[in-house]
Amino acid sequence: MIVPATEARLILTTAGSRDEAEHIARALVDECLAACVSIIPGLTSIYRWQGKVEAAPELLLIIKTTAANLSRLEEAIRGLHSYEVPEFLVLTPESASSPYLDWLLEATTKQMSS
Repeated sequence: MIVPATEARLILTTAGSRDEAEHIARALVDECLAACVSIIPGLTSIYRWQGKVEAAPELLLIIKTTAANLSRLEEAIRGLHSYEVPEFLVLTPESASSPYLDWLLEATTKQMSS
């Protein structure tokens, strides 16, 4: 069943190396800030930085999270990232399957150990 995805968020960021992308992804999932991070290699980004047009190979990270985690997630990415200004774009999906949203909420809720 497709339902409104009011709490779900997709975050786009990039990394300059596979090691950095995996380090960021693992840290975010370990801390329950993300349910999943998909890493897509093979990008070339062309961008303006400090007055010059630059080109660099990058990997795209698609981070699946919730609205409640956005502030902590942005802070974590800034702390984990090598870039001075890491990309942090928040997308709000219109809808998703109900089972997927249930999993997303469960995976991003930190469970207290007994």
